[in-house]
Amino acid sequence: MDRTVIPNGDQPEHPAARPCFRRFCQRPEIQLAYVTGRHRELVQQAIQSYELPVPDFVISDVGTRIYQVTAGEWQESALWQETIAADWHGRSHEQLRQALSPRTELVLQEASKQSDYKLSYYLPLDADKDRLLAWIEDCLEQMGVEASLIWSIDEPENIGLLDVLPRNATKLHGIEFLQQQLGYRPDQVIFAGDSGNDLPVLVSRIRSVLVANAGAELKRQAQQLARENGRSDTLYLAEDNNFPLGGNYAAGVLQGVWHFVPDLRPQLQQIEPKP
Repeated sequence: MDRTVIPNGDQPEHPAARPCFRRFCQRPEIQLAYVTGRHRELVQQAIQSYELPVPDFVISDVGTRIYQVTAGEWQESALWQETIAADWHGRSHEQLRQALSPRTELVLQEASKQSDYKLSYYLPLDADKDRLLAWIEDCLEQMGVEASLIWSIDEPENIGLLDVLPRNATKLHGIEFLQQQLGYRPDQVIFAGDSGNDLPVLVSRIRSVLVANAGAELKRQAQQLARENGRSDTLYLAEDNNFPLGGNYAAGVLQGVWHFVPDLRPQLQQIEPKP
């Protein structure tokens, strides 16, 4: 959500981008899922504050919770919670926090940004990230915990973000789980992102859009990993001068749909702003 459909980055947003995005998502053949690091309350707050379309599904807390949204009711997937819980093999959030507490450069994020299967830290950008991540992996392995370490950068705040998740609880795993539950083929799914914790999806077999306002280093890294994974054809980098609405934020999402799904171009042309 943040800096992908929410224009809370440094780059400008086309004034028609979100209204066009809302109208596109209202089409009956479109199902919308927000995939975000936010927890449920912050997702609901963002929908209201930024006048975003109400989704059909929400994958929140960096992939550790999945909700179906029907007529204003949010129903959490108990099956998803059972699935990801197995990776921590009975270890609790508090036990993991205690095990990692000797590393003083790890600053625990606010309680609102934690959940049962999401342990989140701030990390200074000048820290030796690679050595620290190797230490964390070794520590958790000794505990018998299977984990994914998701690193990203909060550019406006100039701080590193580290999420410790069950191994199968990333955004990518959440999307694949939801795709299977809904019976969608890979070519019926398009993902859009802007940050480091989106990388696993951006370089996967899922057709993905990196919005134009994403950082230059992330664009370079995503292109390199996509090439190494043989997935260059499923990664699209939106461009700010390549679409009537530009390529930042929600406009970049729509540009990616235009690129990947030619059959939807007539519908997109109907919602473009008039000259």
